[in-house]
Amino acid sequence: MKNKSDTALAAALWAQEDRLAPCVHCGFCLPACPTYVRLGDENDSPRGRLHLMRAVVEGRLAPDSQAFQTHIDRCLGCRACEPVCPSSVAYGVLLEAARESVFRARKTPFAARTLLAVFSSGVLTRWSMLLARIVRGLGFAGFAARSLPRGRTFHPVRFGLAMLEASRGRLRLEQSSDSGAAGASDYRAAGSAAPSGSVAAPSHGETPWKDGSRGRVAMLRGCVQAGLFARVNDASERVLRANGYQVVEVRGQGCCGALHTHAGDAVRARELARANVRALAAADVDFVAVNAAGCGAALKEYGHLLEADEECGEAAAALADSTRDISELIAGEAGRVGAPLPARVTYDAACHLCHAQGLREEPLMLLEAIPELVVLPLRDAEECCGGAGIYGITHAELGGEIGADKISAVVETGAEIVATGNPGCMMQIGAGLILDESDVITCHPVELLDESYRRAGFYDGR
Repeated sequence: MKNKSDTALAAALWAQEDRLAPCVHCGFCLPACPTYVRLGDENDSPRGRLHLMRAVVEGRLAPDSQAFQTHIDRCLGCRACEPVCPSSVAYGVLLEAARESVFRARKTPFAARTLLAVFSSGVLTRWSMLLARIVRGLGFAGFAARSLPRGRTFHPVRFGLAMLEASRGRLRLEQSSDSGAAGASDYRAAGSAAPSGSVAAPSHGETPWKDGSRGRVAMLRGCVQAGLFARVNDASERVLRANGYQVVEVRGQGCCGALHTHAGDAVRARELARANVRALAAADVDFVAVNAAGCGAALKEYGHLLEADEECGEAAAALADSTRDISELIAGEAGRVGAPLPARVTYDAACHLCHAQGLREEPLMLLEAIPELVVLPLRDAEECCGGAGIYGITHAELGGEIGADKISAVVETGAEIVATGNPGCMMQIGAGLILDESDVITCHPVELLDESYRRAGFYDGR
């Protein structure tokens, strides 16, 4: 029999009871789940966690029980189980409901609670990002990450500093001395040799898009993206304009709330979502462009997050429908082709891009459209890198083990660059590469296209 406490804690799960029903426990999700593959525990598989959720709904298990919390906590939230599920179980929605139950049932670890509080406040976010940039700019993060003792296999402080260092832009581009073409240059990745010979920018016969002819676009600036990856936002804006979009600046936007949703802090997640809905809905744009996979998935699910909100529910659903990853807006035949960029790159498919948003071809089309860019296949490209929001804080060992597998896969490709469409993935993979003393660098796919456009002279006179 359920008591009042259990009823309050399990309310979020009970609201999703209909979404639990389609699971037939077929097991197709097992080999797709990174935690089950490594731990071999049925409770750490998607169907095992769904079984635990069902037990909570039916009153056979308390949501504040250690068993429930442990196995729900261990989930990366990568949603690799969704595409392989023959019953189309909305696992991501159910996981968030389960984590809301867990979040309300216990005291969140101090480090995670602090991080969530920081990103709930625009002022705290700006000051923390400023401090992070200062530490990064002084070189302290990289020095400390490499100097800290390595007694533990996955030291969270050392890895955190390496993640900060990984957010530093490491692309190095030098102007060729013997090229007569404006904008043409040799490519060199930090720590690697440049390809021999210089390549001039090709002539382009297509008629350039007129600025604004393809619609008005608002960019989600984000919190980590704006604070540590401003170069990616700048590159995204240039590329959008070069492809005929009018980019509109929108004030009043902030953190998308993805971290809070994944951690179970649904109250704060909804507060942040409401603020973004109000700001972006007032902008009167055709699309909202997002260059961070996790943020894009969060915005596309605002309709669900705020479905019970009488004031913002309808606007949230409309915003979700208008949200596009940047690759959706510029990939394909309509996108402009830039100058050659001779380099070897491999592509890591961010979980919330390929699994949550179902975008697999578009980011690759963006890369394959860059002349002379060699895209090398990555083993298990769609498996999680182990970052998963605050997973590195709450599960440093398991997250580190999953991340180490990703680093091995990247290094074995022989690529100079690994491109991925999410800041958390860039930092997680970049940190692993730094600590592995690898010369492979991380970047966002749009950064490579931006450089190709720069060499082609698309930004001349702007």
